[in-house]
Amino acid sequence: MNRREFIKITGGITAIFTFPEVILAGTRVTVSKAAARASIIWLQGQSCSGDSVSLLNSEDPDIASLITNHVSLNFHQTISIATGDTAIDILLKTIKEQRKDYILVFEGSLPKKSQIFCTIGEVNNKPVGASEWLTLLAKNAKAVVACGTCAAYGCIPAAKVRSQQQNPTNSTSIWEFLKDTKIKKRINIPGCPAHPDWVIGTLIHLIMNKRIKLDEYGRPLIYFKKTVHDRCEHLEEYKKEIFANNWGEKGCLYKLGCLGIDTHCDIPMRKWLKVNSCTKCGGGCIGCTEPPFPDYGNRGIFPTTKA
Repeated sequence: MNRREFIKITGGITAIFTFPEVILAGTRVTVSKAAARASIIWLQGQSCSGDSVSLLNSEDPDIASLITNHVSLNFHQTISIATGDTAIDILLKTIKEQRKDYILVFEGSLPKKSQIFCTIGEVNNKPVGASEWLTLLAKNAKAVVACGTCAAYGCIPAAKVRSQQQNPTNSTSIWEFLKDTKIKKRINIPGCPAHPDWVIGTLIHLIMNKRIKLDEYGRPLIYFKKTVHDRCEHLEEYKKEIFANNWGEKGCLYKLGCLGIDTHCDIPMRKWLKVNSCTKCGGGCIGCTEPPFPDYGNRGIFPTTKA
């Protein structure tokens, strides 16, 4: 496929999402019909773009399939071909027409101190805060998805500087800005980063109007029901009380501060790139899908959690 053919297929800024076969009940024909009506707007706030990079590393489907089939990604600051006013006009048109056929995905936290710390484009030569776009687009969206721990809970951009015990930009999760906004569906897909399967699977469920059961933190139970400990590769060693006392040693990593015992996600089973997991490689779980992450001293990255 040459560049001309690619741009023609993507319609200038269209990227495509599809999904692993195991996630979805139904036929590809059904999905195609549903997806033909589905649009996704993806905004990025205070983030490292790790969740977008994770999505681009999807293997089933691979990135070529993601950007050449079924679902229209109308706006994405990193992936979109359109830039500048052309890209911003898409957001403005969506708001002006009061469209209600899109899913809004937000990646990254937001600053409360001043919107100048996080802006997306300009309108009439004035920068527009990411939180302003969020509130304008969220109220008509079919669903709002907080992608990654920064968007869901605040995470690293919202962490306090230890010496000052405060955050420089007073950052927080996107929900702080939407607490007074009526939203049809609110979903958290935490993770640092979020696994691409979690993102794609959730979006497809939303596109097909399938019910998504959520836990108390708004996370899809299909991915976040059980703990890392429940599915850990070292679970049998834990049961036999075979613990590693130093990094690199054989045994369960609990005594070294692994937080898998109360961290919810299916990474040990799902794996990253179908190859490895945080616990399998011997690094231990840092608890990145839970609200306190990375608050050192409260739950921290490697304090021991009592069973």
